[in-house]
Amino acid sequence: MILWLWLCWGFSTSAGQPDSELMARYLEEKLMADYSIMEQETRPRMSEFTVKSTIISRYAFTTVSCTMVNSGSEAREGVFEMQIPAAAFISNFTMSIGNKTYYGEVTGKEKKHSSDDKARQKKPPSPTNGRENGYETFKASVFIPRKMQAKFLLHYEELLQRRLGKYEYTLSIRPQQLVGRLRVEVNILENSGIVSLEVPPLRNSKHKGNGKVEGDVSPPPSTVVGHTKTLAKVTFNPSVVEQTRIARNGILGDFIIRYDVNRELSVGDVQILNGYFVHYFAPTDLPPLPKNVVFVLDSSASMVGTKLKQTKEALFTILQDLRPEDHFNIIGFSNRIKVWQQDQLVPVTPNNIRDAKKYIHNMSPTGGTNINGALQTGAKLLNDYIAQNDIDARTVSLIIFLTDGRPTVGETQSSKILSNTKDAIRDKFCLFTIGIGNDVDHKLLERMALENCGMTRHFQEDEDAASHLKGFYDEIGTPLLSDIRIDYPEDNVEQVTQNFFPNYFNGSEIIIAGKLINRTSDSLHVEVTASNSKKYILLKTDVAIDFPSRNDIRGVPGLEDGKGDKNYIERAWSYLTIKELLKSRLKSDDNQEKDYLMEKAKSMALTYNFVTPFTVLKMREAGLHSEPPQEEFISPSTDGIGEKLQSLQGHKAPPGISRQQDKQRIKISKTSADGDPHFVIDFPSSKLSVCFNIDGEPGDILRLVSDHKESGVTVNGKLIGAPAPPNGHKKHRTYFSTITILSNKPERSYLEITPKRVILDDGERLLLSCDRSAVVRSSSLEVSISANSNITVTIRDTISFVILIHHYKKPAPYQRNHLGFYISNSKGLSSDSHGLLGQFLNHEVKLLQESLNTSHQQVGQNQTEALKPNPTNTLKVKGRLVPVVWKQRRIYNGQQEVDCWFAKNNADKLIDGSYKDYLASHPFDTGTSFGMLNNL
Repeated sequence: MILWLWLCWGFSTSAGQPDSELMARYLEEKLMADYSIMEQETRPRMSEFTVKSTIISRYAFTTVSCTMVNSGSEAREGVFEMQIPAAAFISNFTMSIGNKTYYGEVTGKEKKHSSDDKARQKKPPSPTNGRENGYETFKASVFIPRKMQAKFLLHYEELLQRRLGKYEYTLSIRPQQLVGRLRVEVNILENSGIVSLEVPPLRNSKHKGNGKVEGDVSPPPSTVVGHTKTLAKVTFNPSVVEQTRIARNGILGDFIIRYDVNRELSVGDVQILNGYFVHYFAPTDLPPLPKNVVFVLDSSASMVGTKLKQTKEALFTILQDLRPEDHFNIIGFSNRIKVWQQDQLVPVTPNNIRDAKKYIHNMSPTGGTNINGALQTGAKLLNDYIAQNDIDARTVSLIIFLTDGRPTVGETQSSKILSNTKDAIRDKFCLFTIGIGNDVDHKLLERMALENCGMTRHFQEDEDAASHLKGFYDEIGTPLLSDIRIDYPEDNVEQVTQNFFPNYFNGSEIIIAGKLINRTSDSLHVEVTASNSKKYILLKTDVAIDFPSRNDIRGVPGLEDGKGDKNYIERAWSYLTIKELLKSRLKSDDNQEKDYLMEKAKSMALTYNFVTPFTVLKMREAGLHSEPPQEEFISPSTDGIGEKLQSLQGHKAPPGISRQQDKQRIKISKTSADGDPHFVIDFPSSKLSVCFNIDGEPGDILRLVSDHKESGVTVNGKLIGAPAPPNGHKKHRTYFSTITILSNKPERSYLEITPKRVILDDGERLLLSCDRSAVVRSSSLEVSISANSNITVTIRDTISFVILIHHYKKPAPYQRNHLGFYISNSKGLSSDSHGLLGQFLNHEVKLLQESLNTSHQQVGQNQTEALKPNPTNTLKVKGRLVPVVWKQRRIYNGQQEVDCWFAKNNADKLIDGSYKDYLASHPFDTGTSFGMLNNL
C-alpha cells in the first residue's frame, strides 16, 4: 500500500504540480487509515502522544500525555509504556477511561511483600526498550471499552547532571506505533544564561532506519529551536509522514537536548527562594591536577570476543590521553593477577605508553574472576607508591576497575570483598568501577565505588562499548580540584546536603542544597575551600536573599496547572536529600541504621509525592468501576544524580574556615603609589614622609620595586591615560591600570592584577575575579582578594603588597578605574632593592634648613613644625640635596591625608637618575639593577 501511494504521487507530480501541503496531508491520512486497518484487530491506536517539560536551573519537570482509542468492537487492553531516567522520581500519574478517572497515590511500601507484590518484580528490559543504561520502564495497562478512549498522564522530576561540560536532558519517544499527533515541547529557564544549546539527531543505534546520517549533527526533522539569553524553547512535532521516514513501526528513539550555562571561577551560582537554597559549583579555567592511576582490567574467559576487544580499543585511546605529569600502571586479572610494572607506577613517556599498549594487546581471556585479589593488588600498589615517593597531597590517585562478571575465584562473598577493599584503600584514593554486560554484580560494583569516593557505570555489550568506556574516563580523567569543602554559617542554615567532596572533575558540577533558618537575613555567606595542584584556594561571597522575583517561576511557559507555584529549589533540595539517604542506606551494614534511613527517606518521599524504592504508586478510583485498571510500576533505582556527588563517608572533612578570617588583615604603610600617580615614601625612624609625582605617558610601564637578583621580586605598574580636569594645569592624567608582581624564588611565578581580575601563573594559570572574595595559598605565595576592595599579596611571609581597587560608579571624563599600590611589609626585600619605591626602603633621609650663606644645618624632629613655611627646606638623600616644600597629600589607604615633604620636577635629584630610567620594556621586565634590563 505504501509503495502504491508513493507511485501515484510520483505519477501525478509528473502530470502536473499539485499543492505539496495538500498532497502531504492526503498521504498522511492514507497512511493512518492503512495503519489502522492493520492494527485495529490487535491493540488500541495511539492518537496523541505529547510531552511538556520545563527545566528551571537544571531541575526538570516532565509531563507525558498519551491518548489511546479503541475503535474495535470489544474491550481491548491498552498499554502505556514509558522509559524514564533512573535518576528521576515519578511525582504523579492519572488515567482516564471514558468518563472514569483514576488517580495515582504515593504510599509507603510495607517491609513484607505479599505474593501479589512478589509477582510484580522488575522485568528485564526488552530488546527494543532497554538498550541504554540508566533507564527504568514505567508501565500501566487498562482495558478500554469498545469505541472509547483512555488518557494517561505521567509526571516525573529530575535534577540534570553535568557531564563533559554539558547538561543532557533525554526524552524516550517510543510509542511503538505511528501517532496522529506527536509533539514534544521543552522550555528551559536559566538565569545564569544559556550557552552551547544543541539538539542532536534522535539516538536509537539499535534500529536501522533511524534517519541519522553518519556524521549528521542536525536536529531531528520538524524540530524548532529558539532561545534568548536566559530562556529557550525547543519543539519536536513530526507528522505521520516524518515518523514513517524515521521508523515504519513508530519506534523513534531518544530526543536529546544538551546545553550549558554561563559560569566563572567564583563560589558558583547560589539560588534562594522561599527559605531554601541550591548551590551549583562548577569552576572553569583551572589547570588539571596530576594523577596517579592504576587500571585493573578483567581478562577472565568470559571477556572473550567483543568485550575484551572493546576494552582494549578504549584503553588504547585512554593511554594516549594521559598527561606528562601523570603516573600509571596496569593490572590484568582472571584467576591469576598479572601486574605490568612490578611495585611501581611509571611516568607518562612515549616509550611507556608504547609498552603499555603492547601489554594490553597481548592480554588474552582465560580462567576465572578474582575480584578481591585484583583490588587488593591494585590498592597495595598505589598505597606503596604514595608512601615511598612522597606524593604531593594535592595530586589525585585513583583505581579504575573493569569487569564483566561476578567473583568466582578467591574471596567470593560480597560483604567480605567490600570490607577488604575499604580496608586496603584506607581513604587514600578513590575507586571507580565499570561493569560490562548482564552478568556483573551491579550492587557490588556500585557499593564499592560509593564506599571509596568513586562512581560506577554499567554498559551493555554492544558496538558502542568502547566509546562509552572512553566517555566515562573523560569524566574522571581531568581532576581540577581536590578536598573541596563548601561552608555556610551554622546559625543560618540547616539540613544541608553533602558539603565535602574529595575531587572535582572537569566538566562536572557539585550541587549542595539546604534550608535557611533565618529567613529575614539579607544575605547568605558562602565559603568554598579547595586544593588546586600546589595551591590552596578559598573563595568567599555574600549572596543577597532579598530577590524573590529573580527565582520565582510563576508564569513561566510550560508550568501549567499550578506547577508555577512550586518551589523548584525546595524540590531540588528534597530530591538531593532523598538521593543521599538512599546512598547512605546502601553503604550501611547496620540494620538499625538502615531502617532509620529507610524511614527518613520514605517520610520525605511521601511529603513530596516521590516514587522511590520505599514508596509505591497505587491507583485510586474516583468512582466504582466493574473492571478497575491493572497497573504495573517499576520504581526507579538509586542510580543517577548521586553518582557524581562523591561519597562523604570515609573522608574526614577538613576544618571549616574560621569566621575570624573574614576580618581584614590588611596593614598598609604610607609607602605607596596611587592616584595620578602620586608617590609617598614613609621613613618611620625619622618620622618623615616624602612625596613626589611622576608625570608619565599613557602606556608607560614604571618599575616600582626591583629586587630580582636578591629576593627575586619585581613589581611593575602600567599607566593608562585620561583627559585632564577642567582648568587643570596638566595635559592629561595617568593611572595604574595593571600591576604586575613577579617572583622567581623559590620558584617562578607572576601575578597580573587589573581592577577586574587577577591572573596567577606559577606554571599553572589561575584566573580570579576581583568581584569575589578569595584566598589562594601555596608554599611561598598567598593572594587574598577582598571583593571589589583590595588584593593582598604575601611572598614567603616576609614581603607583603596591597593593591587597592578604585571603581567609579559614574566616572567623570578624567576618571578611570584604576589601582593603587602599597607596601605593607618589606622585611624580605634586600638592601639592594631598587625601583621608584624600592630604592628608599633601606635608606634614611635628613631634613636640612638652607641658610643664606648656603651652609647647612640639620633640623631636629622637634623643629619640623617651625620649618614648614620656609621655602628653602631641603632633604639630604644619598649625599644629594633636594629642595622640598610642605604638602598635605590625599592618599587612599584609609587615611584621608598625609603630611609630606614634596619633591618637584618628577622627583629630580630625589630618585637615582631620571624617571625615564625606570621605564620597563614590558610588564614582565625584571631589570636586575638600576639601568640594566634582564628580560624574561
